Amino acid sequence: MRPSSTGRKRLWYVGLSCLLAAGASISSGVLAGNPPVRAQTMAAAQAVASKPDPEVLLIDVYKELGANHLRAALEKADRLVAAYPNFRLGHLIRGDLLLMHTRPVTTLGAVEGPEDKLKNLREEAMVRLRSLRERPDAGMLPRQVLQLRDDQKHVLLVDAKRSRLYVYEHHAGQLKLVTDYYVSQGKFGVNKLKTGDQKTPVGVYYITSHLAGSRLPDFYGSGALPINYPNEWDKFNGRSGSGIWLHGTPSDSFSRPPLSSDGCVVLTNPDLYRLANSVEIGKTPIVISESIDFVNKAKWESDRNIAIRLVDNWRRDVESLNPSRVASQYSRQFKSDQGEDVDTWLAKHQKSLGTITELSIKLRDVTHFFYPGRDDMIVSTFTQDAQMGKARTSLRKRQYWAKEGAQWKIIYELNL
Repeated sequence: MRPSSTGRKRLWYVGLSCLLAAGASISSGVLAGNPPVRAQTMAAAQAVASKPDPEVLLIDVYKELGANHLRAALEKADRLVAAYPNFRLGHLIRGDLLLMHTRPVTTLGAVEGPEDKLKNLREEAMVRLRSLRERPDAGMLPRQVLQLRDDQKHVLLVDAKRSRLYVYEHHAGQLKLVTDYYVSQGKFGVNKLKTGDQKTPVGVYYITSHLAGSRLPDFYGSGALPINYPNEWDKFNGRSGSGIWLHGTPSDSFSRPPLSSDGCVVLTNPDLYRLANSVEIGKTPIVISESIDFVNKAKWESDRNIAIRLVDNWRRDVESLNPSRVASQYSRQFKSDQGEDVDTWLAKHQKSLGTITELSIKLRDVTHFFYPGRDDMIVSTFTQDAQMGKARTSLRKRQYWAKEGAQWKIIYELNL
């Protein structure tokens, strides 16, 4: 006997519930038969950015399905694809809704189509729904970001496992989550090691420029935000490659599958437009990690205080002009940016102080990050103002601290 209308809807909802239990997510992919659209200009991207969030619209569709309101769900799916004509996942779900009028639908993407493209859509759907379900609580903070400079208004965090980019606002030393976006990453995941491995790098980087979409091929969508990969830690560890950008999507697709780039971080064109408005070139840091750890404020403040104490103890030991105290801050595995070992570097440092009998150091514009992928490394950057008698110097310095047993030691240091 043919299932009733309600039965058909309930069959679909069973399939949907399984997807949600597994962390299903909603996204857009490329499905054969959908007509291409013209390349978006920056004005078009701005116009699209003012539209409702497609993920919110999708959740509304699912809510109507959960309530067995098939007609209402279809009406909202119609609105979704009307607002986003190249949102392939929206078309896929709308197709499923239409099929429910004729036969049972028990899985996402029951329409006919190329299996590889359907697979991409399902994967994107999984990570989108999972990220919405696992969105960090307002009271939780990203452990990797311990302290920013006063003039750094935002920090970006890419969570590769969730295919998500989080934007945190920074004010008076406090961080607040303001928005997050679905992103695609390298075809072979993260931990980039060399040119052409199609992986996304892991590390702490900075946005170095903003390239308008009008100056780029359509492949990059509404624009690009290059980052400074490889940074000095990447180079120190022999990692190669270049041209890692945050960029948009071609005009014939709204978004891309989770694992689909050659190493870049890819957003939808409207999301990239929104994100670009939060970025200050040369100032905005971006942390790319396999997984972002979210901790409560007490844990975050405890970790931040560890980083603050490390650098302040180093400052006091340098001020002491005591070679043994200074040496105690550095790892035996230390290498300078010139490749010097710890003994050579410390001897040169001691010689540069010469006959100085009094030294005063003040630190400002300090940042601290737990380095992504390592619980035992902190990278600290600061401006060091030193006074030696009547002479004064100022320089920007970066230190990489590694935990060795119960102690933290500087393993790498350079002047910027």
